[in-house]
Amino acid sequence: MRKQKATGFPRWTGYNTERDPIEVRSCDHDGCGNKGDFPAPKSPDSKDKWQFCERHITEFNRNWNYFEGLSREEAFRRAQEEMRTAKGYATSGAYQMGEASYGKDRRRSDALIILDLDDDATAAEIKTAYRRMAKLYHPDTNLGDSEAAIKFQQVITAYEVLTAKS
Repeated sequence: MRKQKATGFPRWTGYNTERDPIEVRSCDHDGCGNKGDFPAPKSPDSKDKWQFCERHITEFNRNWNYFEGLSREEAFRRAQEEMRTAKGYATSGAYQMGEASYGKDRRRSDALIILDLDDDATAAEIKTAYRRMAKLYHPDTNLGDSEAAIKFQQVITAYEVLTAKS
């Protein structure tokens, strides 16, 4: 007779089974004992992950700020680098969903960062910043510079987001 692998109370398997006990990861939110099926990053640069239940991953995602703790300039540089390295994803179906998944307020916030403007920027300030940055990154003045071409496209998109009629 073989020794049982799953011992203890309560017994969830029948007698004389060879199945190992199943390990279940608990939600990492304090005081929650639900099953933690959904991974979430501990920080933007870390490979470590939290494991949350559905309720707490929703709360985490709602409050997550990728640029938290960064200065405006650092956030702008990181956004530029992310845009440069994520060019291939721009044609994916999820990217094309637009405001349905990304949110209008978030797009406006990102556009203000790209144009280096404050949240309360006026239409005249937006237009001035657009013209200044478009001239700076225009492909005609930066021949062969792929970084400038990407930045130019970001400036155009940011301006379109900020001047679009709701």
